[in-house]
Amino acid sequence: MFDVFGSIKALLKIDSVCIDNNIFRLHYKATVIILIAFSLLVTSRQYIGDPIDCIVDDIPLNIMDTYCWIYSTFTIPNRLTGRVGNDIVQPGVASHVDGKDDVKYHKYYQWVCFTLFFQAMLFYVPRYLWKTWEGGRIKMLVIDLNCPIVNPECKADRKRLIVDYFATNLHMQNFYAIRFFICEMLNFINVVGQIFFMDFFLDGEFSTYGRDVLKFTELEPEEREDPMARVFPKVTKCTFHKYGPSGSVQKFDGLCVLPLNIVNEKIYVFLWFWFVILSVLSGISLLYRLAVVMGPKLRLYLLRARSRLTPQQCIDTIGRRCQIGDWFILYQLGKNIDPLIYKEVLTDIATKLEGKMTV
Repeated sequence: MFDVFGSIKALLKIDSVCIDNNIFRLHYKATVIILIAFSLLVTSRQYIGDPIDCIVDDIPLNIMDTYCWIYSTFTIPNRLTGRVGNDIVQPGVASHVDGKDDVKYHKYYQWVCFTLFFQAMLFYVPRYLWKTWEGGRIKMLVIDLNCPIVNPECKADRKRLIVDYFATNLHMQNFYAIRFFICEMLNFINVVGQIFFMDFFLDGEFSTYGRDVLKFTELEPEEREDPMARVFPKVTKCTFHKYGPSGSVQKFDGLCVLPLNIVNEKIYVFLWFWFVILSVLSGISLLYRLAVVMGPKLRLYLLRARSRLTPQQCIDTIGRRCQIGDWFILYQLGKNIDPLIYKEVLTDIATKLEGKMTV
């Protein structure tokens, strides 16, 4: 438990060197923290609190609670609407005829804490891949240059290292950039795939869950069907069978209260909106990345915006010689180097490239 909290604390730290972007961080920082926090919340309620309470005559309550938790409970989908106390006991809880009324079993609540934690790990996979592929290259190049006050000798050495590295590896950085673009694509695939995964996990209810909750308040109280009560019922039924005194099978119907679903329904409403927003932002980010890859002029404009202090002529020189990988390295450096030092670095790179062009 303390190791989990330590991992969350590590995610909250601001990295000294930035090797990605804001949308990327929404995946491996914000979403991972949210999912782990929700998993811990559900776990605390499930294993420390009392996740289920069942009422039935002639059966010890602790046995009924354990049985219904293990073998799941059920509701009647066509009994979700009506006046509570008159037509129905609770939404989805009413008498039913076997073979005629549909019965919906609810087994997911045993697995919510585990699936949330598993989803958090999946959101961290692209970050793990990128850190492995990146190999600390940006950190190595910008060390000591992300502070406005640097020892002149140290600054000169670090600047020379960057210029020499860039000139030596010119047109050899494309694979480095492509790996980052792959991780961005994995982020998008992951968030969209997890929407389908949660839809499967909740028996096809998640894809429209948030939208249905919004529509719920627009209907009349006796006519509207609460989607939260449909997906996460607070009161359900459970059937227990045992042998009677004569050896015949006896059937006992019990009512079960699931206080844990009060938490679950709020969690998945939030996750529906969060995942939809995150998938839209990730899709826009991919379109932006496609435009960057296909548009040299856009790359030149972005580099100019990142280095406003650098003379236009130097930016144009770099833009003419750079491929997508070279541009990506320079753009990443601009996020981490002090603007004044970044100007000097770009000027030195442009001068060296001009010298190569002359030769």
